[in-house]
This record gives sequence, structure tokens and C-alpha cells, in this order.
Amino acid sequence: MSTDIKIKKGLNIKLKGVANQEISTANRSKIFAIDPSNFHGIQPKLSVKEGDKVKVGDTVFYAKNNEKMKFVSPVSGEIKEIVRGAKRKILSIKIIADQKDSYVDFGVKTPSKLAGPQIKESLLESGCWPMIKQRPYDVVANPADAPKAIFISAYATAPLTASHKVVLEGKEKEFQTGIDALVKLTEGKVHLSVGASDTFLDHVTGVVLHKVSGKHPAGNVGVQIAQVDPINSGDRVWVVNPQDVASIGSMFLKGKYDPTRIIALAGSQVEGPQYYSVIQGAQISDLVAGKLKSGKSRMISGNPLTGSAVGPKDSLGFYDDTISVIPEGDHHEFFGWMPFIGNHKFSMSRTFFSWLSPNKEYDLDTNLNGEERAFVITGEMERVFPMDIYPMQLLKATMIQDIEKMENLGIYEVAPEDFALIDFISTSKIEAQAIIREGLDLMIKEVG
Repeated sequence: MSTDIKIKKGLNIKLKGVANQEISTANRSKIFAIDPSNFHGIQPKLSVKEGDKVKVGDTVFYAKNNEKMKFVSPVSGEIKEIVRGAKRKILSIKIIADQKDSYVDFGVKTPSKLAGPQIKESLLESGCWPMIKQRPYDVVANPADAPKAIFISAYATAPLTASHKVVLEGKEKEFQTGIDALVKLTEGKVHLSVGASDTFLDHVTGVVLHKVSGKHPAGNVGVQIAQVDPINSGDRVWVVNPQDVASIGSMFLKGKYDPTRIIALAGSQVEGPQYYSVIQGAQISDLVAGKLKSGKSRMISGNPLTGSAVGPKDSLGFYDDTISVIPEGDHHEFFGWMPFIGNHKFSMSRTFFSWLSPNKEYDLDTNLNGEERAFVITGEMERVFPMDIYPMQLLKATMIQDIEKMENLGIYEVAPEDFALIDFISTSKIEAQAIIREGLDLMIKEVG
């Protein structure tokens, strides 16, 4: 039995370069990296030094405020370099990979036969714990907390993002085992959101199933939480990506940390966009080599709305299942502001005639088409924001750091990704996601 979630507000952005549903194995990188910045709010404490040998699953660093929260190596090899920034901040740990991986053995276990504390200990010891994130604040979950529910969104609506149907193909047993483990971590329910198509996800046991439909951001887990079980002050809800659920299940079935991921290499600047099997932390240059078109490109770890710009020497983000490559917007378009000219521009407000072609795919670049300016009350934010929150008022309260207003306006219910469409459509050109991230960090500091 499933319940329906129908989202009416939002915006679908159809971009050229959607990945073909064909999976190939990517060339193995020589260098892999673990970037502490992927784990927001974690202050890393190193367990290794340059020259050390590691196996898959060996601890590379742990959280300074909780030594049990471990972050492990995705490959076996040698610690090549510990990259530091200002004040010796750890930016990245780079590993020279062996030709063949060797693994730490964590022991095969059956989650259904274990108690909650034993499940939690296994996840912490194996390095799988960082796969579980927490709302509010959008940070790695605190293992000391007791969540009122766990949410998994297997409905992807962001442009170019990987299809969960493709990335989970052949992982039915691992996914179900991961669910069997997660149900032991909460006294509440585990919620699984899926699209309309029939897949094995419709038959997963131990979950409350939700059929989701609607425009982006219908696939955002925060939108689904708001519809099913909204977050109030003091509540804790945990969220897990579908591929990470399968990785957790694989760890219990095989006794080994599973760093493999299926990612979509997509975008209009990609020759033959498709899916690839890769290992966490793979170097971007190895993933895109020989696959890009000529011209200046912006490479993004993640989807174009919420991902991070990366260079060839950077690595795939820990939580990302997409590498997007789109044209760089470093050019000036003469009279580009003039309305009704051209059918190649996307517009939510019907400024251009492209609205007459609702199924048209666009080759959009990174050009902002304007500069930052004052907020104007137009109602445009509310048109793409489906949560029961006033987005402009929350952004203003966050900018002036008014904690009481932020709480009253719903800061606990949101994450930066929920404001991605506002970044895209706002005529004020503000960085809404960055503002919300700073606001959440303030709440962690002041409220905890």
C-alpha cells in the first residue's frame, strides 16, 4: 500500500545531454581523494600520514568531536599527499591506488538478527555512517540521536541527474538488506519515495512507500518530508541516498566497505553521455578524458542546480551520482535582454517564444544574464517553492541573522538544495543556497 505525494509548484528544466541508459566501467584512476569538505560540519582528525599503506575500509580520518565516526579509504594504496589550506586546514587526502584492491574484513552480518546498537556500531566501524545525513541542518547524522523517521528519495527530478532506476539495477538484494538495517535505527518509520514507473522498489518490505509526481523539486527529500512528517524544533530526521542504502546492504552481505557508484556523465558538452561504474573519490580528469566536446566547459560534480564546480584534478563528491558538463558562460550577448527574440532561451515568465515548445531541450550555459540587485516582490520565488514556507521572508531573516524569525519561518525544514530553483529563476541574482547554508550553520552554533 502506498500513499501519493503530488507536487504542483516547481519547474522542470529540460537540458540537452541526458545520459543514455547504458552502463560502462570507467577507467580506474591512478589517484583517488577524500575531501573533508564533502562532510559539512565535520572537523577531521587524521589517522594516517603521507607514505602510509591503506586498504579499502581503513580509517583515513575521524570526526574530532566523535572518534567513532570514521571516514575510510575507497581504495587500497599509499597515502600520496595531505593537502592543507589556510591555518593548516585539511582540504584533501590523496591516495595512489593499487592495481587491485584489498579490503578490511568487517564480517558478514544479518541485519534482521541484530539489535539497533549493533547495527549502529557496524556502520560506524565500517565507515558507512557518513552515508546517513540529518535534517535539520543537512549534516552527517549524530549517532547519539534517535530520529523520529528515516527518509529515502528514489525519485529524481533535477536536470541531468542520474536515474535511480538505472543506478540501482541489479542491486535488489543489497537495497533490501540496507533497508533491513535502517529500520533498526529508528522507532519511527522508514519512508521510501518512488516515481510512477514499476520497479523492484515498489516491492521493498519494511518501508512506507510513497508515489511521488510533479515538477522539480518534487524529488527533493526535504519536500517529501514536509508533505509526510514535517520537522519541528527538536526533531531529528535522517535521510539516505538510494545508492548508499545499497552500499550499506552490501557491507552487511559481504563484510566489506563498498565504494562503487554508478554515475551519470551528462550535459550538452559530453560526447555520448551515459552511465559509468566508478569508485568514490575518482579523479575528474580520468572520468571525462576523451569524452568532452571542444569549447569552454563547466564541469560540475552533481547536477547543474546544486552541484559544485570542479577542475580536472578534483575528485567526485562523496554524495554525488552525476557529473554535469555544460558550456561556460563567459561571453557577452549583445541585446540579450531583449524579449521575444529567439527560441533558444529558457524562460519561466514567457519572455521568449520558447514557451510554445514545452518539450524542447535547452543548451544552457553558466551565464548569470545580469548582476545581483535588490529583492523585488514579484511572487516568482513562491511559484517554484512547494513547501509551506515564505522563501523570501526566510532569506531576509537569514541575511540579518534574526534567529527567532528564522525559526518561525521554517529554517529547520529546509536545506540549501530546496532553494536551488530560486537561484535559477530569481531576478535579484542572489545566492539563495549559500544564504541558507550560512543560516543553518548559524543555527548549529547558536541552537545546536
